[in-house]
Amino acid sequence: FIQRSDLTIHRRVHTGERPYGCPECGRRFSSFGWVSHLERHRRVHTGERPFCCGECGRGFAVSSHLERHRRVHTGERPFRCGDCGK
Repeated sequence: FIQRSDLTIHRRVHTGERPYGCPECGRRFSSFGWVSHLERHRRVHTGERPFCCGECGRGFAVSSHLERHRRVHTGERPFRCGDCGK
């Protein structure tokens, strides 16, 4: 690891340490980075949905959920069954 702090965070994978807690429900997290897991989790309690679909206006708390939702409008189906092609 380049930095000692990176090693410290990685060690939590093995120790199970989760020093960061949600003040609302007590759920614990091992780290927070650029976009904090704790911050993203907070939206469960606030109901905040900052990622909105330009087609229908539906809101999402997590950006990747919006990306998945957009397929409803585009018809994209990126995963195909290797057996039958469906």
